[in-house]
Amino acid sequence: MTELELYKLIFIERSAWPKTMQDFMSKEIPHKLEKKVWLSSPTIYQESMDYMREAYETNWMSTVGANINELERLVAEKVKTKDAVALASGTSALHLAIKLAGVKQGDKVFCADMTFSATVNPVLYEGGVPVFIDSEYDTWNMDPVALEKAFELYPEVKLVVIAHLYGTPAKMDEIRAVCKRHSAIIVEDAAESFGATYKGKQTGSLGSYNAISFNGNKIITGSSGGMLLTDDEKAGEKVRKWSTQSRESAAWYQHEEVGYNYRMSNVIAGVARGQMPYLEKHIEQKKAIYERYKEGFKGLPISMNPFDEKNSEPNYWLSCAIIDESAMCKQVRSDSEALYISEQGKTCPTEILEHLAEINAEGRPIWKPMHAQPIFRMNPFITREGSGRGATNAYISGGTIGKDGRPLDVSMDIFHRGLCLPSDNKMTAEEQEIIIETIRNCFE
Repeated sequence: MTELELYKLIFIERSAWPKTMQDFMSKEIPHKLEKKVWLSSPTIYQESMDYMREAYETNWMSTVGANINELERLVAEKVKTKDAVALASGTSALHLAIKLAGVKQGDKVFCADMTFSATVNPVLYEGGVPVFIDSEYDTWNMDPVALEKAFELYPEVKLVVIAHLYGTPAKMDEIRAVCKRHSAIIVEDAAESFGATYKGKQTGSLGSYNAISFNGNKIITGSSGGMLLTDDEKAGEKVRKWSTQSRESAAWYQHEEVGYNYRMSNVIAGVARGQMPYLEKHIEQKKAIYERYKEGFKGLPISMNPFDEKNSEPNYWLSCAIIDESAMCKQVRSDSEALYISEQGKTCPTEILEHLAEINAEGRPIWKPMHAQPIFRMNPFITREGSGRGATNAYISGGTIGKDGRPLDVSMDIFHRGLCLPSDNKMTAEEQEIIIETIRNCFE
């Protein structure tokens, strides 16, 4: 049987496989979970219901009201920034941060490569050109060495957009040192890391303009919503004006610049406000999940998403894992499909995710790097050794390996071998043990 035929068999019902294949491919699956365990679902408390009801009963069903005012105060107090502006989404916060940074049509902007598209799209809204900076293995975030290489290639760039992937702080001291040398400012995407700290400081306070998200699966959720955080109070007031259609101070609707319908609803603010007292509790629950996975995977060729234990404390929003290269079975991915060949003693993210789905648990692949997205196929991509575009050669072996012997495209390597694990804070220890056993069985 050819390799291609084996790939195709993956998508045939197992009952239709030849007996020899069934014997070879069978990996024991523990019993199915009674209720679905989600990747990360909202946790709503009575306080949220009370604040929403208050907005309804007082008829403050608009983009002004007590919930918005109090949520802004609570977040600014938590993060320790001078201002916090409640907006419709984390994406709208990033958009206005990019606008504050002065990005114009054609300006290049250095962006984290392995992140969700919402980190990058706001650059496009202002006509900027994202230049993607590869990740490093210590935190899975922007590589300061690659960032320095990017400035060598594009010295004119004055803005760097970083993200703290899965709630893990990036190497901020190194990144800030590089930015300072090149007179560049930082926009910080802390959408996934609200509550995480770097050297005792909250993420969301480490750049000039910063954003958090209250999207439905975040550690604190309003179902939607986000905030722009800054120590520049004039910038905060500018964002409030832009987010309410840039209305001027006049009795009629007077407009002198482009505005946006970006202000947070008072109802949504009530949902997030009701969860704020529970942020630390959520972080503790998420950390316990991370630690149980770490303990449960001992002895396996798989490790958890890393962080800088000396300088940072993540919020553990999502627990992730990466399979040792030596324990990877054959796996290939197109833009929309994945194929693999199951092997004894080996596995891959696709196989694990399939088996998790079989027991009623939700996992996901690692965020696909931006430089590998079809929409950004022409954008520059910078590794620790320079431009990562066209780095392979069909006639030269090892074109994707760096001088240090490690993969040159770190983001794609993590994407290839990594996965996001079920991380819902309502998951019981017993449910997690079933998930761990399912993953362990994939290596048999």
